[in-house]
Formats: sequence, structure tokens, C-alpha cells
Amino acid sequence: MKLIGSNASPYVRKVRIVMAEKKIDFEHVIENPWTPDTKVPESNPLGKIPCLVMEDGGAVFDSRVIVEYLDTINPVNKLIPASGRARVEVRCWEALGDGICDAAILTRLEGQRPKAQQSATWIARQMGKVEQGLAAAARGLGDKPWCAGNNFTLADIATGAALGYLDFRFPQVEWRSTYPHLVKLADKLATRPSFADTAPA
Repeated sequence: MKLIGSNASPYVRKVRIVMAEKKIDFEHVIENPWTPDTKVPESNPLGKIPCLVMEDGGAVFDSRVIVEYLDTINPVNKLIPASGRARVEVRCWEALGDGICDAAILTRLEGQRPKAQQSATWIARQMGKVEQGLAAAARGLGDKPWCAGNNFTLADIATGAALGYLDFRFPQVEWRSTYPHLVKLADKLATRPSFADTAPA
């Protein structure tokens, strides 16, 4: 299998962490979907990363779809509960982590437009979502060791990837001084090889 995507993308990192935790071999093909000569649309018609290309040439895209698939092909270290409330809880945590990343990335893209074309209102709205997402994650985590249930799951991966992206691209967001429980989780995740080896760059 080939995973197409950049090292800076939190969504690509989420998939890479899942693959590492589940001990799935793959080739990481570095691609920036924003460059004029990008080949991403050859595998994903939406031109977005990550994209997982199978041995037969078929492609799976969208990080949530990819991790769902990966968790089914290898029984090692199940990361998504099979059914019921536990499954929904983990997937909601994933949606929260991805949503924080969505808003942060939209803020970053807006900030890259010419100054005269930027919307302060738009940026404030997106950063408001980041702050609300962080507050919700902190409330949901509380003093528990893991985001959902009693074990490490996709919920922790998605949350850790979002926090890592904020540290990487938005150091001005001082979540570490506001949410000590999130800091404790992030620091614990950072000791796992899957997180250490995929730190954004």
C-alpha cells in the first residue's frame, strides 16, 4: 500500500499513527496537493490528502474512511469499538479532533491570502471553533487516562494529532496553559513511537 500525503498534515499523521499502531507496512509518498504539478488528483479526484492507494491501484480517501478500513484489515490493536455507544463515542472524538484541525487549517489558509483580501471576521469565527473544540475536549477528557473508555483508541489519536498540529502551526494558541488534562494526555502520547516518529515537519 501507498499513503499519499505531506508530513505537515494532521489528517495524514492520524493515518500514519494508526498504521504504526497496527503494524501495517506501507510506502509513504510525499505530496503537496497545493503545488501546480501535484499528482494527488490521479488517485483522489478531490485533490485532497491523505489518500491510500491499494496494491491493485484502487484508492481510499478521506482520513476517517481510511482509518476505518485499516482497523478492519488487521486485528492487531483494535482502535475502533465494533458497535454501540462505545463506537459512537470514539467516532465523535475523532470528529472533534478533525474539526479542530479543519478550523485551524481554514484560518491558516485565510492568513495566506493578500492582507487586503483577508477577513478578520472569518478568522475569528474559525479560531472560535478551535477554542470551543479544545474546551469540549478538555471537559470530555477530565482526569481520565484516555479520551474514550479504558484503553488507547482512535479517539486519543485524533485528539493528539489535533493538539500536535496546533503546537506546530499555531504556537500562539496557549492551550497548554489552559487545559492541564490535555497537556497530560499529549505528553503521554508523545512517548509512543507512533507519535514520536510522525511529529509534523
